[in-house]
Amino acid sequence: METVYFAGGCLWGVQAFIKTLPGVVATEAGRANGTSSTLDGNYDGFAECVKTEFDPEAVTMEQLMNYFFEIIDPYSLNKQGIDVGEKYRTGVYSEDPLHLEVARAFIKKRDDADRIAVEVLPLSNYVRSAEEHQDRLDKCPDDYCHIAEALLHKYRA
Repeated sequence: METVYFAGGCLWGVQAFIKTLPGVVATEAGRANGTSSTLDGNYDGFAECVKTEFDPEAVTMEQLMNYFFEIIDPYSLNKQGIDVGEKYRTGVYSEDPLHLEVARAFIKKRDDADRIAVEVLPLSNYVRSAEEHQDRLDKCPDDYCHIAEALLHKYRA
């Protein structure tokens, strides 16, 4: 199994979408690349993200990038839906340089690559979100989500 971290705005919808994708074996709501080792009310530098464990025999990193781009506005800096701020930025993070290479190549080959605001960086820090944020839309389906309902269920078996 391999692990990559996707930040696409509010993590509730991102997790709800990603966990339905073929080849994804586990997800966890968290925060990436912040300046502290705990959340404790300090979200400095953190991006809301979903830790995504996947089977590379069943889904490629490029396919995951295609799925990810279905649910984000890749041109928006620090904003997805009505959520605004640095913690809602879009990004792809990994400890595996090959994941980052694939993500960069995916963006570079797009016709609109010069407009893309998705950061692609090594994972420098990750903190798991509180239990109340794990699978939040399953627990509270009426909570706000910036991802269209049809997309949230597009790949659900």
